[in-house]
Parts: sequence; structure tokens; C-alpha cells
Amino acid sequence: MKKYLGITVLLAAWGLVLPAWAVASSPDTLVDNTAQEVLTIVRQDKDLQSGNTAKILALVEAKILPHFNFTRMTRLAMGKNWGKATPEQQQELVNEFRTLLVRTYSNALTTYKDHTIKVEPLKNNATDTDTTVRTKVIDGGQQPVPIDYSMEKTSDGWKVYDVTVAGVSLVTNYRSTFNSQVRDGGVDKLIKTLVEKNRSLVAADKKASTN
Repeated sequence: MKKYLGITVLLAAWGLVLPAWAVASSPDTLVDNTAQEVLTIVRQDKDLQSGNTAKILALVEAKILPHFNFTRMTRLAMGKNWGKATPEQQQELVNEFRTLLVRTYSNALTTYKDHTIKVEPLKNNATDTDTTVRTKVIDGGQQPVPIDYSMEKTSDGWKVYDVTVAGVSLVTNYRSTFNSQVRDGGVDKLIKTLVEKNRSLVAADKKASTN
């Protein structure tokens, strides 16, 4: 599961700067253009290929944040428990969840540099504001991995609010864990767990960089 979900960052890491077509394009064109762009960047950058943690994180931060609606993703992952959190707690949850996703899956950038990405053309109406972009990650003779992006149209362009990898929703996958944490110790317990997880990932990154 971690391997499959890790692919999402490769496809989700979009645009070092937000190009004009990222706002104006249809969602399938946006996914296709940016996926090919990030593959090119990774294939040409030896630091990224060698696993330079700082550079990978900088790349992911620069590319993923403009195109994902982390507030909606966190709200969906929280489900009915979202309303139990104060506005301050909600913002903490969004920040920690975003950090968790970026750090957990950033290493996928180097893992999937030799894969091919195929984006299925959409047949949506121009007035649609919510859609699913379907893609496949192809690795030689291996079975293609389907990755679907749930996207919404906003004033800032199309944003991803869920990713489904091989039939498993990223949001749903985290919801059971979040529900369990809130049930055991409330929203504060969930926030503490996320903070501790992110700290452990930072420590692991630092240890890896010194080896």
C-alpha cells in the first residue's frame, strides 16, 4: 500500500512555478502536462536521483501545494470528527496532515523516474466543477497501476481533494486511523500523534543524510 500511495507524489508534484496553463487547462491536460514535466525534471537532476532529501522536499513543497486542497482533504479524512475540532485545531490538523503526506511520499520522486504515465482524456462538459482524472502508471511488463484524481474547479484552477490508488482512496485510508485516534483520546490525541509522526520522519531524514 505504501508503495502504491507513494506514486501519488510523483504525479501530484506539479509546477515549480504555477504556469498559466495550470489555471486555464482542463483537469486532464493539467495532470498530463505536469506529470510529464516532473518526470523530465527528475530524470535530468542527479541530486534528486541520488536522494538529496532537502532538494526532494523543496521540490515537493514547491510543486504539490498549489494544486492540492489540503483543507478539504483533511476535512474528508476527519469525517464526522471534523466538527469536533475547534478552528485552531482544524488548522493544526491541516498543517500536520499536509506535512505528513509531503514527507511520507517525497521519496517516490526518485523511485518512479523510469515509469510511463498515461492520462485518459476526459469527456466532461465545460461547465463541470467536479471530476475524476484517471491515469495509469506503467512499468515495463508489470501490471499498470491505476491512479484516479478527484478534482474540483476553484477560482484558482483545478485542485485535487482525493487520490485513489489501485482502488484505495487516500482520504478513506486515513479516515479509519483518524477516527481511532479521536475515539481513544479526542482531537488532541490525533494532533499529538501526527506531530510525533512528523518528528520521527524528520529525524529519519536527518539520519539518512548523515549516512
